[in-house]
Amino acid sequence: MRHTALFLLLCLLGSFSTLEGRNYTRLVNLFIGTGGHGHTHPAAVVPHGMIQPGPDTRRLGWDACSGYHYSDTTINGFAHTRLSGTGCADFGDFLLMPTVGTQDVSYVQPKEGDIGRCPYASSFSHENEKAEPGYYSVLLERYGVRAEMTATERTALHRFTFPRADKAGFILDLDYAIQEQYNLEMDVEVVDSFTVRARRRSLWWAYNQELFFVARFSRPFTYDILRDTVKTERGDEPRCKLLLHFATREGEQVLVKASVSAVDYVGAERNLDSEQPAWDFEGTRSAASRKWNEALACIDVQSKDSEDCPSEETVIFYTALYHSLLAPSIFCDVDGRFRGMDLAVHTKAAGEPAEANYTVFSLWDTFRALHPLLSIIDPAANEAYIRNLIRKGEEGGIVPKWDCASNYTGCMIGYHFASLVADAYAKGYRNFDVEKAYKACRRMAEYNPDGLTAAIPRWKLKTEIMPAARLYKNERGYIPCDLENESVAKALEYAYDDWCISQLAEGLGDREGAARYAGLSEAWKNYYDDVTGFMRGVDSLRNWRTPFDPCRSTHRADDYCEGNAWQWTWFVPHDVEGLMRRMGGKKVFLCKLDSLFSVSSELTGENVSADISGLVGQYAHGNEPSHHVIHLYNYAGRPHRTQELADSILHSLYAAVPDGLSGNEDCGQMSAWYLLNAMGFYQVCPGRPVYSIGRPLFDRTDIRLSHGKTFSIRTSGNSREAKYIKSVRLNGKRLRRPFFTHAELTEGGVMEIEMSRRPTKWGR
Repeated sequence: MRHTALFLLLCLLGSFSTLEGRNYTRLVNLFIGTGGHGHTHPAAVVPHGMIQPGPDTRRLGWDACSGYHYSDTTINGFAHTRLSGTGCADFGDFLLMPTVGTQDVSYVQPKEGDIGRCPYASSFSHENEKAEPGYYSVLLERYGVRAEMTATERTALHRFTFPRADKAGFILDLDYAIQEQYNLEMDVEVVDSFTVRARRRSLWWAYNQELFFVARFSRPFTYDILRDTVKTERGDEPRCKLLLHFATREGEQVLVKASVSAVDYVGAERNLDSEQPAWDFEGTRSAASRKWNEALACIDVQSKDSEDCPSEETVIFYTALYHSLLAPSIFCDVDGRFRGMDLAVHTKAAGEPAEANYTVFSLWDTFRALHPLLSIIDPAANEAYIRNLIRKGEEGGIVPKWDCASNYTGCMIGYHFASLVADAYAKGYRNFDVEKAYKACRRMAEYNPDGLTAAIPRWKLKTEIMPAARLYKNERGYIPCDLENESVAKALEYAYDDWCISQLAEGLGDREGAARYAGLSEAWKNYYDDVTGFMRGVDSLRNWRTPFDPCRSTHRADDYCEGNAWQWTWFVPHDVEGLMRRMGGKKVFLCKLDSLFSVSSELTGENVSADISGLVGQYAHGNEPSHHVIHLYNYAGRPHRTQELADSILHSLYAAVPDGLSGNEDCGQMSAWYLLNAMGFYQVCPGRPVYSIGRPLFDRTDIRLSHGKTFSIRTSGNSREAKYIKSVRLNGKRLRRPFFTHAELTEGGVMEIEMSRRPTKWGR
């Protein structure tokens, strides 16, 4: 609560105005999601930045995914790479820690439950910690050093204020990493008394991540290099640390410029020279703040109390927008070179446009809300991501479903690149090779391991990169639960993705392809049990899996994926009407849907998935499969239930505190859900350009569209109690349906919504 209170106080003391208008960066609270299992971080980063210098408070355990957790009281140092909001961990490269006195680099074997505290870690207090978009600072109590950092796209600039000390210095820890990564190679070299460079190649979630690092210091140093081997539970492991030494005056500031490259030292040096030529900390910090303010200005929300000080909803909103603009991350050097999915170095060919390469595509999460959001606020960027993914498919033989550092992690299920392409195409955004995209989608939908890059470990091919479930789907027409794990969830997502491919095929005039994939999109019907009313596993003899408990979960080892039958039964976004008919019509459908939110939240099983969180009944808002479900009421003629549930979730499962998210932030997806629903709508089925109307939070929302027009949502009679819609007008015309189209949004204009304290007949 302390960070929220301080944040609001600063708003009262300061003005929201800048020379160009509202200062949106003042509305962001970087500590939202850093507690609980949100897995966000307060590091200094610019939009889609390749480098993320920030505090590392732990390296072990699930809640170390970003390197920082709000509950911790010590800081290991400041690494330069990290993920935001993921459920898996990697990075934590090139940890830099300022020190005063003896540098303790002894090795201590971690015990069960340890968070991974280094011997040189320093205590700190949140009272002496500050974070804002593009800037982070903290006082390291052990050393009396004030640490500050800011960033450009590829470089970090640190400023450390030291006390008077005869023995001051830095530890550059190369073997440090988030979670228990294997250090395959580590090198460090002192170029001169101001400059160091280092290289690290590691194996973890990314199976072959290579990164180069260059750092320049504002003052000279002497040094020692520690290279040894320690015995761990995994065997002998190498260590490599650079220890820098110098003396400091009281209040002396030592600056450090640093850059990273996935290509080579030359790339890192060029990045540093190009983006950080001067020792201008305040200038770099101001530039980062301007970049964030420009990015956040795409949506302007206002409520009754936002003139003097922002409401909690406003702070949550702009923090969510901030989180939505972190990934994917730039993954190329200023000279255009980058490491591709084949792990070879690529460069822009003559005549090609200067376009960035990206990484961190969490498509299983982000196809649902983040990419639909981008199609509204920055469709050109969304098209660029599609072009990038097409190229990645050419480099590696297939489009990755979760690319981390140009590694095929194979994480999660489905092939949701098809969703991105179909949605962009349906909305008229086609600045990419549509034929190539269509071909890439079909490549992902068929079982054919030929032609994949040799860089992919063979053990990943069948189960993760090219799962055999696709073969079963084609030969049997369904996925037997005794032959393939997570069979129901995979089948439902394949059915949706195949529907997306069928839409592309139809648009391109491929009638045969359209018919084939439209047929495959109906495969969800094989898993719906008319007796129990749930999606269930079917074995190779076409018998239902027994025993059956819809509340049961065995994490990643049952018929569902990070969920249970209650949550997955509703995943037929492309055929809601068909699901409704199969369930027995609207009345039965509504009864079942009501039960989802009213049944006990108890979960059963020996290894319940920790991802099933944010429970309302068995609805799990903390994980993505549930995210479209509240809007299904609009399809069944009961829109007031969508409105009241949206209101409840927006107010109860998001908060402007560290533990303010009900699950992993997941690279912008959890935040994008909030953004869309807080504005008052959501897209249930990406690929079908229709938005379902919910409950707007703000009195006025202005979406500044990329082609210069504005779409405004103005809400009258709005209050915490008035959560129901009484009437809607779109550009002066009465809107009777609880839906509107993407075309209507991009035409610009005004949607006027009148609210009521009681349910009304609107939208039925």
